Amino acid sequence: MSTGLVAGKLALVTGAGSGLGRAACQVLSREGATVIAADKNYASAVETIKKHTALASGSNGAEHSAVELDVSDSGAVQKLVQTTLQQYKSPPTIVINSAGITRDNWLLKMSEEDYSVVQNVNLKGTFLVMQAFAKAMTEASLPGSIVNISSIVGKYGNIGQTNYAGSKAGVVAMSQSAAKELGKFNIRVNAILPGFIDTPIIQTVPEKVLQGMLKMVPLGRLGKPSEVAELIAFLSSDKSSFITGASIDITGGF
Repeated sequence: MSTGLVAGKLALVTGAGSGLGRAACQVLSREGATVIAADKNYASAVETIKKHTALASGSNGAEHSAVELDVSDSGAVQKLVQTTLQQYKSPPTIVINSAGITRDNWLLKMSEEDYSVVQNVNLKGTFLVMQAFAKAMTEASLPGSIVNISSIVGKYGNIGQTNYAGSKAGVVAMSQSAAKELGKFNIRVNAILPGFIDTPIIQTVPEKVLQGMLKMVPLGRLGKPSEVAELIAFLSSDKSSFITGASIDITGGF
């Protein structure tokens, strides 16, 4: 039988093909969870399961799995609920909403399409996944933990990211509202606001801009995806059983 913070639990992670989602799969599997890695890029989700999850599956003996998922497509999300129930006979009681995209541009130059696609993935996608899987948990009378990945940009804004900052601020308010509604079912909902983390999204930032950003971080470095994943695992576990509706900065002091 596995031991660990989340031993025997089933966890769904969106955006699992890279960055924070992949790191979350690594840490949750290490801590004993069976992981469903969901990503729009199926090949990268498969790579996460094959190369980046602990070999030991959860104490229920179930296998990790990779699935293709466009979080902004309600039909695809509903289908995933059904296939998960068929495969595992139970809904995941840990849901990590890590799928997110950027389409940066100046406010005065941003296209409506670039605005909408970011809202659809980051905000609507988080809503659809949270709604569908919270419903499955309530129908199975299971307690659970939902962790939604926001961003420190959602609190302070950022040049060139009006669309992204707006979507991530929405994730915080939505998480707080969902926590109030789902508490009676013993389903906890929290948001994490990462700062500058060494993920594929940050690798598009020019070096000069990056150095300027790091000057604003008291710890003087980028965060590691694994550091965010450790917080995700804690919030997913019974160690955080009285934490809900919280928005936790993980920024190196930014």
